[in-house]
Amino acid sequence: MSARKIIHIDMDAFYASVEQRDDPTLRGRPVVVGGSPEGRGVVAAASYEARAFGIRSAQPAARARRLCPEAIFLRPRFDHYRAISRQIHGIFADFATTIEPLSLDEAYLDVTGSPRFHGSATHMAQAIRRRIREETGLTASAGVSYNKLLAKLASDEGKPDGLYVVPPADGPGYVAVQPIRRLHGVGPATAARLERLGIEQVGDLLDWELADLHVHLGNRAGTLHDAARGIDHRPVRARRPRKSIGAERTFAEDTRDPAQLHQRLEPLIHKVATSMESHGVVARTVTLKLRYADFELITRRVSPARPVAGAKDIEALIPALLAETEAGIRAVRLLGVSLSGLQPRQREQDLFNDLT
Repeated sequence: MSARKIIHIDMDAFYASVEQRDDPTLRGRPVVVGGSPEGRGVVAAASYEARAFGIRSAQPAARARRLCPEAIFLRPRFDHYRAISRQIHGIFADFATTIEPLSLDEAYLDVTGSPRFHGSATHMAQAIRRRIREETGLTASAGVSYNKLLAKLASDEGKPDGLYVVPPADGPGYVAVQPIRRLHGVGPATAARLERLGIEQVGDLLDWELADLHVHLGNRAGTLHDAARGIDHRPVRARRPRKSIGAERTFAEDTRDPAQLHQRLEPLIHKVATSMESHGVVARTVTLKLRYADFELITRRVSPARPVAGAKDIEALIPALLAETEAGIRAVRLLGVSLSGLQPRQREQDLFNDLT
């Protein structure tokens, strides 16, 4: 493992930074990409000036407006962001042996065996960040380490416009002192469960046997057991065609209130719609996932005549799917929305013609 050299690159407030770059009057001002001044929709990205008010991505726009009434709301320009992302990935290709995109603004680079800078991953990360600034006018933060887990944690350390390196000898000690909530994939519900077990820092997992963790965490126990020791065997993989997009949320308290259920579905709908648009795809099928308080899990899905292209399309389908469940009669603890049957957005009309 220590022979691997992994860089995680994360553009700084990418969508908002692009808007501020393109319109100098927005620089230094709280910019919100996504949602509307009227409070509809959710935030896709927020400038650092907006983040200072507590505005975050995937947050309801109505809350963002309350936090910062003077925020400037802009419609996303995903085609423009995708073009810039392709430019940035061209820079990555000059250094990396394998690139794994996570989104338009984030990627893992495996530079193991690269001859650049005599094989120094740190110098390569410095050069990548410098070229991004020179060629796009944007800034990126980078984390360098011997696996994906540590490289991603490290890229957050110096944000914005930072570089942080975790050498192999420092990996276990570095990850041990991190809050458990910082681990990728540990959402609020899992973090709360771990904290109830007395696991607040990653290093607290070291006191647990794998078998005991499995009782509480199921299949995730092995991943967290390794993470506490700075171990992550996942390879950097080139992107394969995406098959689905989804978002879900487990509630701190179960609910039967239909109004609350619809309210909690809204950010999930907008999150998957934003992801769909950022990836330049449309969907054939919408699926509602629901877990009752007794842990019974059900799904309901629909494939409309026209391809699903945005949040309004999803919003129109969800009420009928929800009506096919016992939500409102039985208490609900989890809701999820996913899209499948993905096709490139430019083929939307062709897909519609095929269906009709």
